[in-house]
Amino acid sequence: MALLTDDRFRNAEYAAWVGIVGNLALVLAKGTVGWLANSKALMADAVHSASDTVGAIAVLTGIRDSKRNRDRNQTIGQSKAAPVAAIIVTVILMLFALEIGISSIKALYAGVTEPPEWSAFVMLLISVIVRETMFRYKFRLGTKMKSQALIANAWEHRSDVYASLTAAIGVLGAILGGILDMPWLYVLDSAAGLVVSFLVLKTGYSLIKETVSPSRDETLRREDEQELLQAVHRVKGVITVDELHAREQGHYVIVDMKISVNPRITVMEGHDIAKTVKHMLMTRFIHVADVFIHVHPYDPGYPYKNNVDPQQDDAPTLLH
Repeated sequence: MALLTDDRFRNAEYAAWVGIVGNLALVLAKGTVGWLANSKALMADAVHSASDTVGAIAVLTGIRDSKRNRDRNQTIGQSKAAPVAAIIVTVILMLFALEIGISSIKALYAGVTEPPEWSAFVMLLISVIVRETMFRYKFRLGTKMKSQALIANAWEHRSDVYASLTAAIGVLGAILGGILDMPWLYVLDSAAGLVVSFLVLKTGYSLIKETVSPSRDETLRREDEQELLQAVHRVKGVITVDELHAREQGHYVIVDMKISVNPRITVMEGHDIAKTVKHMLMTRFIHVADVFIHVHPYDPGYPYKNNVDPQQDDAPTLLH
């Protein structure tokens, strides 16, 4: 069971590093080729990859913070420096995208006199292949780990593929304009650059919004909740679990539950049972970062059981 090991964090960290290194390589390659090939679409796509790098770094920071807090048995929290830095870098990238967009509009208005080089189109095809590979890798890993956050991050790579395809179509159209002696097609590169610049601004806005106001927690899958439920039922002193809600925050899980115990035991004994349940879950399920438990007295009547003798006063204090 992948859920019971520390591999979840290691694999998530590795996937985040794959995104960071892959996107940084694309930024350098596309930025250099785009400048030399005189392609606004490729330059805009390079900025798009840079914004994806910021997102991947934010994911890695979240993973490490969650593991650090988990190891220290602390309430989930994140340092304020990382989100502020992410916002600053994102704003800078949005300004770059805005500059490229304005440059593309000016080129469209004034007219484009020459098409980009073939190297720009080749670079964009490489970008599509790399981004699709990262999507498939993260999607498979997220499915295996049952991590909705990793799956969502994988789909971001798929949207990046569409951005690169848009740029590639514009560049190819402009190049064909040179081959077919149709100068009016040269504007397709600038038009694609304008579209991709808009996508960068949209991505930047989403990153800032997510940093300032994180999205709601994802509910854990039913089969994962069943594993938690079965584990709690095996703890001595727990008669039944009335409710169990587990929600996924990034790569860790918060559990909220209500358990029923023998109504004749002391408050201290009930508290000890709850502590045992919490310690068991956070030890056995490494991705569980915190557990909130409400202890209720067990009611032997409907809807639980109808075969319990209410006059049985010599029952042990800890029922199992």
